[in-house]
Amino acid sequence: MRSNIVKELRINRQIRAREVRLISETGAQLGVFPLERALQIARERELDLVEVAPASVPPVCRLLDYGRYRYEQTKKERKARRSQRGTVLKEIRVRPRVKEHDLETKIKIARKLLEDGDKVRFYVFFRGREVVHPEIGLKLLQKVADRLKDVAVLDGTPSSDERFMSLVLSPIPAKQVKKEEIEEKV
Repeated sequence: MRSNIVKELRINRQIRAREVRLISETGAQLGVFPLERALQIARERELDLVEVAPASVPPVCRLLDYGRYRYEQTKKERKARRSQRGTVLKEIRVRPRVKEHDLETKIKIARKLLEDGDKVRFYVFFRGREVVHPEIGLKLLQKVADRLKDVAVLDGTPSSDERFMSLVLSPIPAKQVKKEEIEEKV
């Protein structure tokens, strides 16, 4: 089921006021007219009479092609929705005894996710007796944070549960990145 994107406006015979303030298709005010005269002007110009400000006294109506207006409004709202993107939290899991090359691969994946605008949570999960050495996991998370500091900001400090230690990284806002690039050039 499709939802109405554009709010519905009263047009032509749906308008209930006796008098309306009329605005032409170019935006010029034509004055206050009785509703029947305003509808006649709209028919002569082959346009619709659209009530744009029903709360004012008298209500403001505009001469325009309502079909085209709705089409343009729908396009604008769809474009606005496309540009709105919620942040997604992606998770990357590593072990405390991960090899250097494997860690580099995980960092490369995290870098790509951060550049795409997603948040990244690094999990270090401990098995068996690894649990008695949380400092290894902390050192590993610190290494990840240091290598990603050019594209990410820490969200708090590393948190620790019994078998997990995690660190959340957020992408640096685009404005801040541009500001830092300008400062480096100077």
